[in-house]
Amino acid sequence: MTDTASILDQLNDRSREVFRRVVESYLANGDPVGSRTLTRDFSEKVSAATIRNVMQDLEYMGLLGSPHISAGRIPTQEGLRMFVDGLLEVSNLEATDRQAIDATVGSNSQDVGGVLDRIGAALSGVTRGASLVLAPKHEAPIKHIEFVSLGHDRALVVLVFSDGHVENRIFTPPPGQTPSSMREAANFLNALIEGKTLSDLQTVIARQIAARRQEIDQLARDLIDSGLAVWEGEGDKYERLIVRGRANLLNGASEEKDLERIRILFDDLERKRDIAEFLELADEGAGVRIFIGSENKLFSLSGSSLVVSPYMNADRKIVGAVGVIGPTRLNYGRIVPIVDYTAQLVGKLISDRS
Repeated sequence: MTDTASILDQLNDRSREVFRRVVESYLANGDPVGSRTLTRDFSEKVSAATIRNVMQDLEYMGLLGSPHISAGRIPTQEGLRMFVDGLLEVSNLEATDRQAIDATVGSNSQDVGGVLDRIGAALSGVTRGASLVLAPKHEAPIKHIEFVSLGHDRALVVLVFSDGHVENRIFTPPPGQTPSSMREAANFLNALIEGKTLSDLQTVIARQIAARRQEIDQLARDLIDSGLAVWEGEGDKYERLIVRGRANLLNGASEEKDLERIRILFDDLERKRDIAEFLELADEGAGVRIFIGSENKLFSLSGSSLVVSPYMNADRKIVGAVGVIGPTRLNYGRIVPIVDYTAQLVGKLISDRS
């Protein structure tokens, strides 16, 4: 990525003001900005030709672009990054936004998944974007595992945790599974399970499979691998990645290409079995991070931005994240404090229930 701080230092006051006004106008209404528009309320009296020359210089530096030959300028991805890093003014959290988010945790319900779902819905509502909430793993020790065949292409995995929590998930088993191979897989897992969490069990299984590869029937091994993928990936009530507000992005897309990018984004989310990458986006330190366009490792083809913040448990360990997806012309100054506050609220929620 370009050293945005050094580029910003190279700009004189006039160039910096032109750049800032172009970006702020674009973020506000999404339209290209022309030189005559900028001269109306510029801090000094300058001609449109002077402003036009400055905009051409900014375009040469890769900070502005022109969608059409005769149109005004819009910021490039590099320009937005420089604005966010060096010129963004973050506003205070509005009282109405705080109240809408706080209202989701007014209940004393122990159903953390339900509360996180409501928080995601509220986050989507106040930002008018799509919200992402990465729920923490259920890390209590496992007491028992069972696989139940429901047909040639459907099976049920039942996880009973030592704290009484039970997860039931339907998944597609590998081809060739039989009730006997499922029993063998369950027996293998239950022999290893005592006192171990899902994370512990994954490590032990990998080690055991490597050591006893010849002893474990291939079908049972495939089932173990498939079962673990199900527990770590998508689900219904117990899914870790909660996405809300898809309609907000679809309603805001004015062109067919925008709709296609949004479809790609959500198709990408729905396909992901391993969502560890989302946590990695926020796992490089506390605080809100902003990913613009192709900087976004999770869905780089979407042409959108992600504002994301991790949250921590009572041990100050990062266990999940919350974020907002929107177009690259997000109101970053307003979205950042909303995401930051929501992450802190979820962290407190998780800590109080641990």
